[in-house]
Amino acid sequence: MHLDLSENRLEGKIPRFLGNFCNLQLLDLSYNNLGGGVHEVLGNSSACISKNLEFLKLGENRLSGTLPDELGKYQKLSVLSLFSNMLSGPIPMSIGNLSSLRTLAVSASQLNGTIPVSLGHLSNLERLGISYNLFEGSVSDVHFSNLTKLKVLFASSANLLTLRVSSNWVPPFQLQELTMDSWRLGPRFPAWLQSQKDLQYLSLSNASISDVIPSWLWSLSPQIESLDLSQNQIHGSIPNFSSAYYINLGSNNLSGPLPHISSSSIEYLDLSNNSFNGSLSPLVCEQKDKMTYVRTLDFSKNLLSGELPDCWMNYSNLEFLILGSNKLTGNIPTSLGSLSALELLSLKRNNLSGDLPMSLQNCKGLVTVDLSENHLCGSLFIWLGNSSASLRALVLRSNRFHGSIPSEFCHFNSLQIMDLSHNKLSGSIPQCFGNLSAMVRQVSGGTFSTTEIILIMKGAEYEYSQSLSLVTSMDLSSNNLIGEIPEELTSLYGIRFLNLSHNQLHGKIPEKISNMTLLESLDVSTNQLTGAIPQSMASLTFLSYLNLSHNHFSGKIPSGTQLQSFSAQSFIGNHDLCGPPLTPSCVGDDSSLGSTPNVDDEGDENGGWVEMKWFYMGMPFGFVVGFWGVFGSLAFSKVWRSAFFKLLDGIKYKLFGGV
Repeated sequence: MHLDLSENRLEGKIPRFLGNFCNLQLLDLSYNNLGGGVHEVLGNSSACISKNLEFLKLGENRLSGTLPDELGKYQKLSVLSLFSNMLSGPIPMSIGNLSSLRTLAVSASQLNGTIPVSLGHLSNLERLGISYNLFEGSVSDVHFSNLTKLKVLFASSANLLTLRVSSNWVPPFQLQELTMDSWRLGPRFPAWLQSQKDLQYLSLSNASISDVIPSWLWSLSPQIESLDLSQNQIHGSIPNFSSAYYINLGSNNLSGPLPHISSSSIEYLDLSNNSFNGSLSPLVCEQKDKMTYVRTLDFSKNLLSGELPDCWMNYSNLEFLILGSNKLTGNIPTSLGSLSALELLSLKRNNLSGDLPMSLQNCKGLVTVDLSENHLCGSLFIWLGNSSASLRALVLRSNRFHGSIPSEFCHFNSLQIMDLSHNKLSGSIPQCFGNLSAMVRQVSGGTFSTTEIILIMKGAEYEYSQSLSLVTSMDLSSNNLIGEIPEELTSLYGIRFLNLSHNQLHGKIPEKISNMTLLESLDVSTNQLTGAIPQSMASLTFLSYLNLSHNHFSGKIPSGTQLQSFSAQSFIGNHDLCGPPLTPSCVGDDSSLGSTPNVDDEGDENGGWVEMKWFYMGMPFGFVVGFWGVFGSLAFSKVWRSAFFKLLDGIKYKLFGGV
């Protein structure tokens, strides 16, 4: 009897009456939204479901609770799948009683505790998946003592496990797939791996290995299709690669020239964050016939030098080209425009120069372009062409681009990140930037083909990668832009970070800036902006960074806890601006008496207090003029002096009756 209700969006608890199905051999409730305790199915000691059940699949639900000891009663169970649930506690010791078990899948289920040694009793076990849990402690050869049929071991990530076996240990199994990411396997390279003659998939990322890659590993390579040794401290150089289609050796201490590729099957090659040196040409140009199927090349954060090679014509499948943070020089070659499948181009932090090639407009599928921190120059003409439909991140910061911002940039309807800062751009901010529809709506995530992008936000440097899909940012700072801030920008309701600082902008902050309700950071410092700060800014509740300094703002800083929460540094350099937090109060305020200043029809913020300030400033001047107007005449005219004192004598006589 089989019962398969998988992928049906079922909710609620698993019915207890299922435990009465004595002849049930397969129960598949995976990929639903079922909750409740797992013991309601597995822990019912009176249930007869345990007699004949062979396949129990409850993965990808919301089941909670601990795995019960009654689990050991399922003598005929061949497949137990509980992955992606909300379980707790350890794997029970009774697991060792499941002598027929061939597959145990409990990955991503929040289990904890130590791995029971009884796991080693499962002599028929072929596939074991315990990744992404919270296991801890040591695992020894006893845990694998009878696993002679084991072919697949997935045991990666959140686990804090240490493998303690002797240096001459020979496992009883022959694995085909092995992932032990984030285990403590080092510092030496695991010698027992050389006994695995059928290994096709090997992942030992972040495994505390600080050794050279042994030569015997490359003798295993003819059958290895996927190799991930990233995030270790592996050092030395590497020889030729063979038939693997996936190779990730990123974030190690490898050095020397880039390796040679001895087969044409490679699709993914990540050698980033190492110390490889020399030129790209021997690998990219001389071996281009071996790179027919490559989709990702990541050589970033190395010591590569020389010019970018001009032989990209053969890379028709390349989707991700990441060469940032090296010492590359020269121009961007025209042949890059032949990469018709390219989605990500990152050449940041090199020494590249010259204009951007027009051929880049042929790369119609670009999603991310990061050319920041180079010496590129020229104007920003329509070099992106038809890529506007898919472009989501454009980072050209810290180059030497000049001229105006092309209005064609307004057609980038998917653009979430625009960083044109620290260039020599002139002209005004295009009004049509208000049409950047991806910044108008609230971004809700989704896929984003990208590498790490460094953005300057909230006055600091941030590196984004996985969370980049949630960022909406426009940075036009440190250019020579003129004109007013377009009111159309206030229609970008979804933007979170806006930086227009260090330009020559004038006019007022648009009154409708409060429409930008998600704004977290606003910097318009060091411009020539004037007028009062809009009262509506006090309603920007997400605003956590504000810099209005060094402009010509006037009037009183709008009251409200939001703006008063910033320091005076946010407002300094505006000589006609007053009020907390810049000054305790404004001239003419009655705050010392506890009264609220009156606001006239024009609004006190719009200049009323300025008139009062000039009144009080004029009082000393009026006194001086009046004093010298009278007494100056007496001092220099004898006739006026005689008449004045006769007048005083007459007044005295009338007041005091002739005394």
